[in-house]
Amino acid sequence: MLFEEALNYLLSLGHETLSIKLGLANTETLLESLGNPQKDFRAVQIAGTNGKGSTAAFLDTICRQAGIRTGLFTSPHLISITERIKINGEQISEAEFARLTNTVRETATTLVKRGELQTLPTFFEHVTAIALLAFREAKVEWAILETGLGGRLDSTTTAKAEVVAITPVAMDHEEYLGSTIAEIAAEKAAIIRAGVTAVIGPQTSEALDVIICRCEAQGVQPTVIGLQALSNLDNVAGDGRCQITIQTAHGRYEEVQLGLRGRHQIDNALVAVALAEMLAARGFPIPKDAMVRGLEAAKHPGRLELWNSEPPVLFDGAHNPAAARALRDYLDEFVKSQVTMIFGAMKDKRLQEMAQLLFPLANKLILTDIDNLRAASLQDLIGAVPSDFDQNRIRTASSVDDALKQAREITPDDGLICITGSLFLIGAAQAILKSQPRRVAHQ
Repeated sequence: MLFEEALNYLLSLGHETLSIKLGLANTETLLESLGNPQKDFRAVQIAGTNGKGSTAAFLDTICRQAGIRTGLFTSPHLISITERIKINGEQISEAEFARLTNTVRETATTLVKRGELQTLPTFFEHVTAIALLAFREAKVEWAILETGLGGRLDSTTTAKAEVVAITPVAMDHEEYLGSTIAEIAAEKAAIIRAGVTAVIGPQTSEALDVIICRCEAQGVQPTVIGLQALSNLDNVAGDGRCQITIQTAHGRYEEVQLGLRGRHQIDNALVAVALAEMLAARGFPIPKDAMVRGLEAAKHPGRLELWNSEPPVLFDGAHNPAAARALRDYLDEFVKSQVTMIFGAMKDKRLQEMAQLLFPLANKLILTDIDNLRAASLQDLIGAVPSDFDQNRIRTASSVDDALKQAREITPDDGLICITGSLFLIGAAQAILKSQPRRVAHQ
């Protein structure tokens, strides 16, 4: 099977969200037929609404700096699906991805023919199995798994991670997870099982109450960030990267310049440090200098990612109000130049809340269509614009390419193009810009 064939097969299963089927049974059956690859390595699972990808990136880099062989599974991807599966920091090759996809496809098809599965596993169930197979073959020591949606019924939960974390819980994917913070927190907290070690990131009181109740019911004593880990902000660079000193019960890490931008990354770094210390307690030493180097070298594409060009381009896939608030805070504090904002989003998001948070920061606003079945239409986006917003500052674009062309025309070289609202938009924009290398000086 060639890579394009593998990708077309996976896409034929339906969009990973539109065709979602929450539940563990299909994945468990599939993995059992594949020889339960998840049993050949140890795993960390990270759930939450915002920050789980950044936390995973911090932890992965820390582990690799300490010489620990890691597998990293994240979603969604920006440009290539191979971005979702990394082994020791390197994304899987297209050839390997295709080979493993063929193995999973053949196994799934056989299970359907035998009647052991009623239907083929979903896109995300397939990709989870592909990742776990890749990690077994690569003989990783620790797999770091970012939960796709929720936690209780997400296919990553079949790995039965022994170390888990819950990053901040906010409103998102209400159609699947619940209409209140408490309901959403309960779905995510379900990854906490008897015998696991748990780290709880900063939460609202409503979410924290639910998560703590889950811990108590499972007999788990969690590490709650803000109680067992403290940080002092030493300095903030002009591009928004914070220098902090972290004090935990196990060590002190001084003057750490975080590799990821934004004050909100302090909380994610604290969760990652707590997780790393737990891995160290399980016989995987992580020297202090490896901890510091990992926090400083971490990268997470599409999250306050700045490309230097004329004008510079800032990518941030803020896809819900909480993430939009973090982007707004960053722009308020660190960006003094004119901002041209390109905005596109999925139609199931809280568009009006996101618009109220972000649009006032734009000197020029370009609303764009995204080539995605879930994307909000231009009419949807226009309808989300606050009533008091100056209509003369708004433009529309029929495609991401058109939006980029317009942004270049109207943004001065000392201004900033900010592309936000969806990681699908970020991926489309980066693919276009990477095909025009002279547009971008360096990343």
